Amino acid sequence: MKKKRLPWVIREVGKIEVDQRVVFARPSLSEAIALCVQVSGLEEKEVYLSLEIDAGHWTRIMKGDAHFPVNKLNNLMDLCGNEAPLMWLANSRGYGLVVLKTEAERRAEMAERALREERDKVRFLTELLQGKAAA
Repeated sequence: MKKKRLPWVIREVGKIEVDQRVVFARPSLSEAIALCVQVSGLEEKEVYLSLEIDAGHWTRIMKGDAHFPVNKLNNLMDLCGNEAPLMWLANSRGYGLVVLKTEAERRAEMAERALREERDKVRFLTELLQGKAAA
């Protein structure tokens, strides 16, 4: 899945692994969202400007007095480089997360497997020709 660049991103954050125990210890999705931002190292202003959220509404979100716009959750996680809100939500519903392989990754694995098999055949035939293989 190709990651879209957000229109007002001030700086890029690399992928950050967040310990699931830290995420699951949060009592609410709002707290998981706050953790997502905190772990990113971004300033809150960078986040709400990049996500095009009004500063006042952002303040209310962070206080727990307003809801985070659900349609911006993927953009938040892309921007912050971690999946803390998704991890929290899945766990709260009794699910775990598994990263799905892309079609390109599946094809690469199949090609690597086929290459290994062919190399094994070549090695066997070479050893057979040199008299080293057990008959």
